[in-house]
Amino acid sequence: MDHPENDEKYIGLNVNSGVQQPPVVNPYLQPRRKKALPSASELVEGILRGDITMLSRAVTMVESLSPQHQAIAQEVIEKCLPHSGNSRRIGITGVPGAGKSTSIDSFGLHVLKGGGKLAVLAIDPSSERTKGSILGDKTRMERLAVHPDAFVRPSPSAGSLGGVARKTRETIVLCEAAGFNNIFVETVGVGQSETAVHSMVDFFLLLQLAGTGDELQGIKRGIMEMADGIVINKADGDNIPRAQLAQAQFRSALHLFPPTASGWQPEVLTYSGYYELGIAEVWDMIDRYFEFVKGNGYFEQKRLQQARYWMYETIDEQLRRHFYDNPRIAALLADKEARVLANRQSSFTAARDVLNAYFEE
Repeated sequence: MDHPENDEKYIGLNVNSGVQQPPVVNPYLQPRRKKALPSASELVEGILRGDITMLSRAVTMVESLSPQHQAIAQEVIEKCLPHSGNSRRIGITGVPGAGKSTSIDSFGLHVLKGGGKLAVLAIDPSSERTKGSILGDKTRMERLAVHPDAFVRPSPSAGSLGGVARKTRETIVLCEAAGFNNIFVETVGVGQSETAVHSMVDFFLLLQLAGTGDELQGIKRGIMEMADGIVINKADGDNIPRAQLAQAQFRSALHLFPPTASGWQPEVLTYSGYYELGIAEVWDMIDRYFEFVKGNGYFEQKRLQQARYWMYETIDEQLRRHFYDNPRIAALLADKEARVLANRQSSFTAARDVLNAYFEE
């Protein structure tokens, strides 16, 4: 590069070369080596001996969309299946702000006092815009997050039904194989994911708040009908009378619903998650429920129904993926979409043409 200061007429001018620019990257920094994928046998062996690291890696593979990861994950699930089924699966739902994470922290410590291990599968809603999740449930389960006998796993909903993580049921199988005899599944609480969670748990607990207006409008009837127990949270201080009034209202409302398939009459209790009041009573209710449904055979019947339900759900999911991953269908969809948007073809005939093309293959 030509520098005018080097001209002879500037002979008396001294130009320093300047300071050498230091390297941007630390020269002592070694490139990270990519970890080799563990085999299915290594993962299963680690899970069966209760290795949390191996369990976490297996769950990550279950949630992954990579075909390679999925192949390993399905093999792990099949090998872990004979070691599963020996836990209490409890779903916990409620309106946002009802204190689900705080309640799980309190319930979990109460359960662990009696021995055993606890896995918490917290479903975190994913952004529809960025597809990202905060995964901050561990920050509200401070004591469980550091407990040696607890495994807290927040998972992104990834846009699946109502915010339910797509692979939560498979994760339950892995946790049970790892020796966790209590499984908590926390829903997003948006009013749509509850059906899916209800189909993978034994007991469905609904958390409600008092003093927020018309309590019976706080959550839809369909969700109340699924609940095996309703708990009015934040029943402390000046809020106790309101909690008791809400308790009476819910009890009256439950009498209007048809009998449950299990024959169990859902109970309504009050408690305070923050002050940890009434936790033992809530867990006594859950104990009574399990004793009741195991006594009349409904427990095993429900587990079999759930297994059948998830077989058909998996078929639906695989068919949908096979359809949209088909390159020819993807091209045809783009063409039909353009025709529909240009008002040259109706949505219904466009859909019929695409489906006919798919089934002709």
